[in-house]
Amino acid sequence: MSAASKVVLCVSVVLTVSTVAAVHLKQAWDRERLREGVVRDLERLERRKENLRLLEEQQILTQQLEEERLRREVHLPPKDT
Repeated sequence: MSAASKVVLCVSVVLTVSTVAAVHLKQAWDRERLREGVVRDLERLERRKENLRLLEEQQILTQQLEEERLRREVHLPPKDT
């Protein structure tokens, strides 16, 4: 084999190996990102459930306070001005 052909062969082998390695690394990175996306979605759903629970509690408390305020207004004697 001539020196030029050896160089071309080495360059093509190096390029092929680096391309295959890069593709495998990219696939591994993509799989990891997909897993992280699922975890983030689950966390987001949990936060949403918690926020909805807190909202319902706040609505109940608001309703109770309004009812109590109305009861107080009914039981207070009218003010003389």
